Amino acid sequence: VKGAHPDVSILATDRVSITIEEVRALVSFSYFSPSQAPYRVVVMEDADRMTDRTSNVLLKALEEPPPQTVWILCAPSPADVLPTIRSRMRSVTLRVPSADEVAQLISQREGVDSAVAALAAREAQCHIGMATRLATDDQARLRRDESVGLVLGLTTVSSAVKAAADLLDIAKADAAALVERHDASEREELLHSLGIAPGGAVPQALRSQLKTLEEDQKRRSTRSLRDAVDRILVDVMSVLRDVVMVQVEAGVELVNEAHRSAISARAQATTAELTLSALDALAVARKRMAGNSPPLLVLEALLIAMSGRVPSSTP
Repeated sequence: VKGAHPDVSILATDRVSITIEEVRALVSFSYFSPSQAPYRVVVMEDADRMTDRTSNVLLKALEEPPPQTVWILCAPSPADVLPTIRSRMRSVTLRVPSADEVAQLISQREGVDSAVAALAAREAQCHIGMATRLATDDQARLRRDESVGLVLGLTTVSSAVKAAADLLDIAKADAAALVERHDASEREELLHSLGIAPGGAVPQALRSQLKTLEEDQKRRSTRSLRDAVDRILVDVMSVLRDVVMVQVEAGVELVNEAHRSAISARAQATTAELTLSALDALAVARKRMAGNSPPLLVLEALLIAMSGRVPSSTP
């Protein structure tokens, strides 16, 4: 798990996509015989971040894999991997833990109040990492609450355009909160390993290493922003889900219970058909984000589409 075993290689990228060079390194590793264990294990996280060209590099290794190598590709769903790769692998679906199980885990592991853990688990829709963050980071919780409020306040095209800009600012703040501290400590560790005192000048011969780190951090920052925007889109999905549940009188617990009054108001102002249409627009927005479209344009297009499905209160 920590990546210390000589017969286990784990690829976890901080970039927008997995590069060909990274996959080629994994493929080369897979052809070595195991040194300690019976098998050599290669784990690729976020396999859905491979481009078609990168996937084709991996495909060659999967067509004729070494007999003592096990490949494990992790992705949100089998559909996120190319069919040619999917056909050569066995699909194993992991069960999503319930909100109660996630809340219990967070409460025990982080020592937070059980009520706070339960709220975070529900709002994170059982995503353990996000639920932990919401339960332990007040600012992250406030940013999510603000995002939901902006979405529920849509009435006109102008309000949608403004809300899109505000949501992008929230996404930037969320991404910065995740990467800034890590970037600073990473730079400090590199300088220490190079024997450079804090605040000291970097010798010309070592500047290339520092530049490489800065480029990696820039790529990670780009991915963090896009991931933050996608998290907001998931929150928007939870809002629309709640609206539909109220409209069809499903009688289930809302994800965004704190916004019940605003959700009920939107449910009364629209129909289930319009809300489902908004969910279709949301699916398009997430595909556009995955296709590297500008985040602001994606948010504007989505929120304008959603605002057109809410009758304006002005005559």
